[in-house]
Amino acid sequence: MTSEPPDPDPGATPAVSDAGRDADPGLRGRLVAAGVELVHAEGAQALTLREIARRAGVSHGAPRRYFPTHLDLLSAIAREGFTELAARVAATTAGDDAPDAPASDQPPARARLDALARVYLDFALTRRGMYELMFRHDLLESGRLGLRETSLPLFALLTELVDRVRAGSGTPSGPDSAVVAGALWANLHGIAQLWSWGSLALAARTENPEDLDTLLRAALDAHLGPTRSER
Repeated sequence: MTSEPPDPDPGATPAVSDAGRDADPGLRGRLVAAGVELVHAEGAQALTLREIARRAGVSHGAPRRYFPTHLDLLSAIAREGFTELAARVAATTAGDDAPDAPASDQPPARARLDALARVYLDFALTRRGMYELMFRHDLLESGRLGLRETSLPLFALLTELVDRVRAGSGTPSGPDSAVVAGALWANLHGIAQLWSWGSLALAARTENPEDLDTLLRAALDAHLGPTRSER
């Protein structure tokens, strides 16, 4: 006589197969969130499909359901970085120039530009893995998920502020504001990278946090001229 299987425990949680977990409609978001957590913890080099899937609690083939290629998943993770950076910038630089500000005061656009640059450097240095991922050439060139377009609003804001600072200084001649903004951005990017690598500490003997602020002011003044209080 064969024994019948025991009745299932009505209070037990049903077992979920790998296929069931992989079909979870929230899986796409979980994979991206796992990737964001991983890049913050271990850097961009740790972002393998297998490790992201493991952290999301699914099979290593599950990401392919939502991201046909590794670049697609990496691009989705990088977009989260651009979203965070944009939110930080918006919170710091929000506000319009005051129309009744005294002419002797520094135009608010310069203060907002200084704030944007500081936020950018802080993000680059505190989110190093994400920052590296966001500007990876292969991701931007691939065009996956419109990643390049995601970065354009930030550059547009930088260009707008550069233009307003130059107009407020009374000397808007010279290269187009987009060119000046591009040069300034390249300068900020270089400061972030060389500071992270320790190269600036070696070459320019800049090791303390206040040295970073000095470098930032020097870069802004080089491209836009000193603030009125420094003239």
